Amino acid sequence: MTEVSIPPTAAVRPPLRQRAGARAVQVAPGVGVAVVIAAVATVIGHFAPLLGAPVAGIVLGVLLSSWLRRYSALAPGVGYAKGFVLQLAVVVLGSQLSLHQVVHVGVGSLPVMLGTLAVCLALAFLLGRRMGIDRDLRTLIGVGTGICGASAIAAVSPVIRAKSNDIAYAVSTIFLFNVLAVLAFPPIGHAFGLSQHDFGLFAGTAVNDTSSVVAAATTYGAAAGNYAVVVKLTRTLMIIPICLGLAALVRRRDARTDGTTVRTEEHALVRALKLVPWFLIGFLIVAAANTLGLVPASSHNALQHVSLFLITVALSAIGLSTDVAALRRAGHRPLLLGLCLWVAVATTSLLLQWALP
Repeated sequence: MTEVSIPPTAAVRPPLRQRAGARAVQVAPGVGVAVVIAAVATVIGHFAPLLGAPVAGIVLGVLLSSWLRRYSALAPGVGYAKGFVLQLAVVVLGSQLSLHQVVHVGVGSLPVMLGTLAVCLALAFLLGRRMGIDRDLRTLIGVGTGICGASAIAAVSPVIRAKSNDIAYAVSTIFLFNVLAVLAFPPIGHAFGLSQHDFGLFAGTAVNDTSSVVAAATTYGAAAGNYAVVVKLTRTLMIIPICLGLAALVRRRDARTDGTTVRTEEHALVRALKLVPWFLIGFLIVAAANTLGLVPASSHNALQHVSLFLITVALSAIGLSTDVAALRRAGHRPLLLGLCLWVAVATTSLLLQWALP
């Protein structure tokens, strides 16, 4: 009889429950610190809605980063919070979207939405490279400006494996121009004589963060605010094709770096599925469930707060792991790129509205 030998590693491998428990103990301190910072940031965001909890979280994290970095026991949990928690926040974000909203915004809004996004991403690539800005940082500033601010940065960061410093700089840049948009856009709308519908489209396509869209549009009028929110939520769906495209580029880049090639006999659908990050699949499932009415309308507000808090926890962790010295070395060029993209998106939105019937 032939004896079957069991590999030593398999024989001593602890049970799944034990491994999960050990992992929980390992990440608990860092996640706990991020949660506490996020709770404080949430209070700040409540009293300063223009600032917002996510930005407050990343700022507090950056301010505490040099002190907390001395405690190595926090590192696993901070890494977990800025990774898995960030991805989970994107999944929960899907509960705020209905796939039918793409239809309801009207045919006229899609050319403006796609036009501003195309201009923003093209300029981020061309101008960012010309300015000598790191590839990941210009990508984050581009998607943050062109799609939906911190949420887009949160979705794209794990796909391109962005560094904490780049994420912190991108979020801070987006926040600055969100504030400027809230202050500047209503006077611009009145100067151009924009209707409520036109200003709603303008704000929904040219302001990044949802709270800033609401602030700018409702200042202009209630009808503008309602339409702007729908445009903004529909614009959020652009996260999906952008992330898939970036995942494909990263996979191709890794293949070139490793000297490997994709197997030609592998089915095309299998290759495509490998490019899809798990949290985007979750995002689509939750959005589809919401479209079918499986997510109760009464839970939307609570889920929105959950998603916002998870993003705040993740950004707090990103702030904690930020190298402030590296941010200083990055200089003013990324900020200048953010300004150029912000102006380009706002100008493109107005020009397309004027040019299209």
